[in-house]
Amino acid sequence: MHSPDPARNAKDIPAAPRVIAVTGGKGGVGKTTVSINLAMALLHAGQRTLLLDTDLGLANVDVMLGLSPHFTLADVFAGRCELRDTILEGPRGLLVVPAASGKRHMTELLPQQHAGLVHAFSHLDIPLDVMVVDTAAGISDSVLTFCQAAQDVVLVVCDEPASVTDAYALIKVLSRDRGVTRIQVLANQVPNPNEGRTLFEKLERVTSRFLDVTLSYLGAIPRDEWLRLAVQRQEAVVDAFPTAPASLAFRDIARKVGQWQAPQGPRGHVEFFTERLIAAQGSACA
Repeated sequence: MHSPDPARNAKDIPAAPRVIAVTGGKGGVGKTTVSINLAMALLHAGQRTLLLDTDLGLANVDVMLGLSPHFTLADVFAGRCELRDTILEGPRGLLVVPAASGKRHMTELLPQQHAGLVHAFSHLDIPLDVMVVDTAAGISDSVLTFCQAAQDVVLVVCDEPASVTDAYALIKVLSRDRGVTRIQVLANQVPNPNEGRTLFEKLERVTSRFLDVTLSYLGAIPRDEWLRLAVQRQEAVVDAFPTAPASLAFRDIARKVGQWQAPQGPRGHVEFFTERLIAAQGSACA
């Protein structure tokens, strides 16, 4: 492979894909639903999008989209296939990499195996604008590592005491242990937009007092019966019911994401994603 020529015209060099980790302090906040609909809304906006399921033990992105994978990430780790073989083409051309469900050993991977997983992406010759990473719930090593390595972290919260408490715990660990200083907060299942803003402000008050981290309010997804029906139909709500309140909200979120500053230099490249992972593990082992 030839080394890139720095003299090449910048417009000939593919733009760096933006890597967005979608996470949540606890389970049940709608993180995977957000990941799927954000990815689909970005696709609708013309972004070449890949959705990566990294909930390595309780994966369900493929189920929620009605897909039947032949291979999953468990097969990659077992040496039964290459990463490319796991990629599914979902609705409207959304690319999906499914994880494994019910495979307990997948939750016990070593940190360097997490790094190896993402390293494999640097060898995929697939043009991408955005990679949405659906993480597991909680503060496991894989969650922290994928969030640390991503360009942007979207934290999903809902108006439940445990959601706010666990979100704060995740922010604290990401900030103090992994050097993550910027987090986008998305309020989910709110009865009205004011409730979403109030939920964000509640979280921001406590983080600003005790942590060196900047929270930004990404927006809110309303409680929506059409969203529940879309889940039952194994479809993204933005596809199944394009004019539903939740669909309009997801499109607005995707518009905001599209306005974020483009990745500078190597930031946002899958190679950068890999380097961050490997560097993190190196410092952790030092």
